[in-house]
Amino acid sequence: MERPPAPLSVEELGRLVERGQIDTVLIALTDMQGRLQGKRCGARYFMEEVLTHGAEACNYLLAVDVEMNTVPGYAMTSWESGYGDFALRPDLATLRLIPWHAGTALVLCDVQWLDGRPVAPSPRQVLQRQLDRLAEHGLTAHVGTELEFFAFKTSFEDAWRRGYRDLEPANQYNVDYSLIGTGRVDGLLRDIARGMTGAGLYVESTKGECNLGQHEIAFRYSDAMSTCDHHVVYKTGAKEIAAQHDMSLSFMAKFDEREGNSCHIHLSLRGTDGRSAMAGDREHGFSPLMEHFLAGQLACLSEFTALLAPNVNSYKRFAEGSFAPTAVAWGVDNRTCALRIVGHGESLRFENRLPGGDVNPYLAVAALIAAGLHGLENRLPLEEPVTGNAYTSDKPRVPSTLRDAADRLEGSEVARKAFGEEVVDHYVNAARVEVKAFDAAVTDWERVRGFERL
Repeated sequence: MERPPAPLSVEELGRLVERGQIDTVLIALTDMQGRLQGKRCGARYFMEEVLTHGAEACNYLLAVDVEMNTVPGYAMTSWESGYGDFALRPDLATLRLIPWHAGTALVLCDVQWLDGRPVAPSPRQVLQRQLDRLAEHGLTAHVGTELEFFAFKTSFEDAWRRGYRDLEPANQYNVDYSLIGTGRVDGLLRDIARGMTGAGLYVESTKGECNLGQHEIAFRYSDAMSTCDHHVVYKTGAKEIAAQHDMSLSFMAKFDEREGNSCHIHLSLRGTDGRSAMAGDREHGFSPLMEHFLAGQLACLSEFTALLAPNVNSYKRFAEGSFAPTAVAWGVDNRTCALRIVGHGESLRFENRLPGGDVNPYLAVAALIAAGLHGLENRLPLEEPVTGNAYTSDKPRVPSTLRDAADRLEGSEVARKAFGEEVVDHYVNAARVEVKAFDAAVTDWERVRGFERL
């Protein structure tokens, strides 16, 4: 499908640069952790050079851990291969103003090798491959991501100095749906919402959530790639705007023993006529395509979990009675299931409740599409829905650790067929790196229990 027009055209940017209103253009790629990495370019240099010729960046950006450490095990780059460059090619459909920084615009880039070949493990490329496969069936995906965060009345610098302990949350009690609760932090929420509107996102609402200082800002769904682009712009911008308020935000999946940050992903399909391909006259208002596509989600969920829950901390969310799923199950408007059906007719869609706020949206959406295509291409039958409490059902459980999830991804024939050997091996290695780092760490929990009493 055609993507929406860019929030900012090249011609408009040129006029703003000529008038001196824009002096900086950020060029960014999305790394394995779903973060924006790149350069701040002088606006004139961007218009005269980068716009036509692109730019370069060290290829270690897709082969490091969260701490930006170079780590072994990646086929695409290493000390032996010299850590060379790859090319950044601006996707002008993503060009936009960044209102929370003076005189600044941003464009997201696709990553290529210097000879023009795509870098297969690049998250945008992983998603694009699945969108191309979907298009071969005459289908397009529309996606919405619901991303939660914790807000603290502590700057990022002070939070670092405190070791992220004893931080003051923005709210002192459960403010789920509370207008008073959101009103207490309206200055922050309003500035984030206004900033995102200025950057071309469509803000729907803000609401409080269950944990202390927890909130969600919801955005209008769009085509799959645009939604993922919006997701990473929002996640970066929200942190930067919070810093301007001398506050901090965290999107980590599980900050404490209370409710974690989710990122529920809604996905629907449309055919070449622009109508819903999921709606039909079968039970629950499903089409046969919807039944197969949903069956594929169930069949692949455990094998693809490492792409939906990419960090050690991700798995702390999966607790019974927490609104985070533990069972591989689907249900109609049932929040105890990993897969929840919502809407009807043209709005019919499924919600995957597995990902947390730490998810890389491109990889997660690619996983949902690949799973659905597995069900569609193999005409998998759909099992009956769970109508009660899926936490206490006899359904299979999602992996409980990143180690288990990495093993399942590594052994998944479906994943290797859908994504390719290079991509699967790359992200299995990423998971192994995180597990190894965690296994070597001594935690506060161990010190509290063992310092004196053991």
